[in-house]
Amino acid sequence: MMNLILIKSFFVEIGELAYFARRFFKELVKKPFEFSEFLKQCFHIGNRSFLLVGVTAFIIGLVITLQTRPTLEEFGAESWMPSMVSISIIREVGPVIIALTFAGRIASGIGAELGSMRVTEQIDAMEVSGTNPFNFLVVTRVLAATLMLPILVILGDAIALYGSYIVEHLKGDVSFQLYFNKVFNALEFGDIIPATVKTYFFGFAIGLVGCFKGYNCNKGTVGVGKAANSAVVFSSMLLFIIDFIAVFVTDIFFEI
Repeated sequence: MMNLILIKSFFVEIGELAYFARRFFKELVKKPFEFSEFLKQCFHIGNRSFLLVGVTAFIIGLVITLQTRPTLEEFGAESWMPSMVSISIIREVGPVIIALTFAGRIASGIGAELGSMRVTEQIDAMEVSGTNPFNFLVVTRVLAATLMLPILVILGDAIALYGSYIVEHLKGDVSFQLYFNKVFNALEFGDIIPATVKTYFFGFAIGLVGCFKGYNCNKGTVGVGKAANSAVVFSSMLLFIIDFIAVFVTDIFFEI
């Protein structure tokens, strides 16, 4: 019985999120567009996330190289390290882990921020004063998250590859030029383009879920904490679903 209730509530929430997304696209084309608020949110979202993303990406590069190198050494295939690491980071590891880090930082922040505005009736006050709170608060944040995550992923991938190079330089005395020549020789547009495109969907999902949870927050200050927590959980789950769909579609496309 409890499982049925959970399944029902899950599908209800999916429906409400779809309606929220529909409203987002309707408000997106309405004027005026809050361009100054959009730029402000881009700066805050990118600036708040860059240090965390950079440290995470650097550690990813170090760990993947340190764990993989002993296995390749057993087969005398150390020369394959730059190719293997670059493809794994660019295609999958970098986008997914950075997106999860972004979700933990941004989805929770947006959920808590809008939740606080909802329970303190600031959003209601904006509606009474004639301001469109959805356009000002939701549209700008969703667009900023959609734009900033791909940029952060590109920067994070570069930092992760640099972390991998440091290990290779210390362990195998590989030069910077040789390492990155092998990296770029291994990569193709089929590796970069799909991985970059799906990060836009990741960013959109994270921003939309964070705004959805915060904008519809209730039950006072307790609800603010629940909105922040559920925004991270729900957006993380959506990331895996979107990633599966992206990989599946990419595989079909390249088979054709």
